[in-house]
Amino acid sequence: MNLKKVLGVMGVVVLAALPMLVFGDETPASTAPAVAAPAVPAAPATPTLNSGDTAWMLTSTALVLFMTIPGLSLFYAGMVRSKNVLSVMMQCFAITALITVLWVLYGYSLAFSTGGMAKGVTNLYSFVGNFDKAFLTGVTLDSLTAAVPETVFFTFQMTFAIITPALIVGAFAERMKFSAMLWFMGLWMTLVYAPIAHMVWSGDGGFMWDLGVLDFAGGTVVHINAGIAGLVAALVLGPRKGYPKVAMMPHNLGYTLMGASMLWVGWFGFNAGSAVAANGAAGMAMAVTQIATAAAALGWMFSEWLSHGKPSVLGIASGAVAGLVAITPASGFVGPMGALIIGAIAGFGCFLASTKIKRSLGYDDSLDVFGVHAIGGTIGALLTGVFAIKLGGLKPELTVGSQVWIQFIGVAMTVVYCAVGSYVILKIVDSVIGLRVTDEHETEGLDIALHDERGYNI
Repeated sequence: MNLKKVLGVMGVVVLAALPMLVFGDETPASTAPAVAAPAVPAAPATPTLNSGDTAWMLTSTALVLFMTIPGLSLFYAGMVRSKNVLSVMMQCFAITALITVLWVLYGYSLAFSTGGMAKGVTNLYSFVGNFDKAFLTGVTLDSLTAAVPETVFFTFQMTFAIITPALIVGAFAERMKFSAMLWFMGLWMTLVYAPIAHMVWSGDGGFMWDLGVLDFAGGTVVHINAGIAGLVAALVLGPRKGYPKVAMMPHNLGYTLMGASMLWVGWFGFNAGSAVAANGAAGMAMAVTQIATAAAALGWMFSEWLSHGKPSVLGIASGAVAGLVAITPASGFVGPMGALIIGAIAGFGCFLASTKIKRSLGYDDSLDVFGVHAIGGTIGALLTGVFAIKLGGLKPELTVGSQVWIQFIGVAMTVVYCAVGSYVILKIVDSVIGLRVTDEHETEGLDIALHDERGYNI
């Protein structure tokens, strides 16, 4: 691969954008929150229902659910071998049902209960919520979060809790038992996802919230979390039978491109919906999501073109997802030129991670969950600190360097906590019921072996 050419093109883009970043990318601070992640925006003393905000949040919630079923399901189904198509779709569908029930019972409470929390006070409730809202206690027809019904906010956050474990499926595709997958995902949402979401998004008193970590829509909570868990799962299970000597060609890249397109569209609900309002912050989040995604798709495409001689459908689809991932933490804090640079860097960086680095290290992350989500999420989280200042994302007393350091702390905490937690859960499940299917089942394919069905006619 001619890295000099790729880096040269990226350098030109960065240099061309710098004048606009310094002089021409000014946006009033009122279009984005002035403090850390706005998953639960500051509400007035006596909140009142806003029908416009509510309508937008209802739409956003549907868009984010659309990202998992059918978006992610199709995206993954197209990349596995034909004998495993139904298995990954079944996993995504079952996770949607499982996490929904667990979120109602206690997940929402662990993530967003604020009992015992106070700004600047570090205690147990800085790391995980209590059970005040278990079984949706207190979530009534009239209860509000910001200016929308709490039932809407609850469901919106549920869709995030659904897609995050569903993303992990791609890392261990084609080799984990279905029963083990259900146990792992249920425990992982409880012990890993909910605490990270609480630390970042629960408001004053949340550990990473008080540190000032900026994560508008889930760079740490969703993508780094899922990417690290995916890598740990891939390492614990070991590679697929025959990997890397046996060619494992994607079943249907048409499915993958359709799934990526659904993810692209649904991501507007993911990012713009995280404003929890129909306002300027939502509008800017939508704009920068589109810009970064396009830049990353082209960044991956041109990197692959220079490296392999031809651009591929899988490459441009993967690049688009990398851009969506990278802009997620930054989407409420950066402007168009910052988004352009974040996207371009993510496209190139995730291409390297998913091809060169993956091959050199030899791990079998089946569908590049680590290379796209952990690496893309890290790029986005760190660059949020670089470009956030123009939209008032930085506190007045902070420099860009200090915000990048805070972002690094948030990334590091997420990586360590998720890696340790995921490993412990996997080993417990493995010791009780076993994680991996037999060699015979893997050879036969999980569609028949685990579900007694085929996704195609023979």
